[in-house]
Amino acid sequence: MLYVINAEDVPDSLDRRMIARPAHLERLKQLQEAGRLLLAGPYPLIDSADPGPAGFSGSLIVAEFESLQAAQMWADADPYMTAGVYSHVTVKPFKKVLPE
Repeated sequence: MLYVINAEDVPDSLDRRMIARPAHLERLKQLQEAGRLLLAGPYPLIDSADPGPAGFSGSLIVAEFESLQAAQMWADADPYMTAGVYSHVTVKPFKKVLPE
């Protein structure tokens, strides 16, 4: 089943993000290679694809996991979590309807 991982950053998270980013991306690439990643990306803090020093306000990941518990465990172990980038993470089941 698909699950949404919606994360909110702590204020001024950009430096922490940049340090943890390689490890964070590696985990996402592993999901992608396994055919389990639907989409992933950050929320720019300003209305720009490249917010520069303004940074980001959080992240969204939609991926397939065996269960809600497995998705939560994966989210809890994310390098952004352990580096203190995220202040709050919500994990929910997701049903994709479109596009088919």
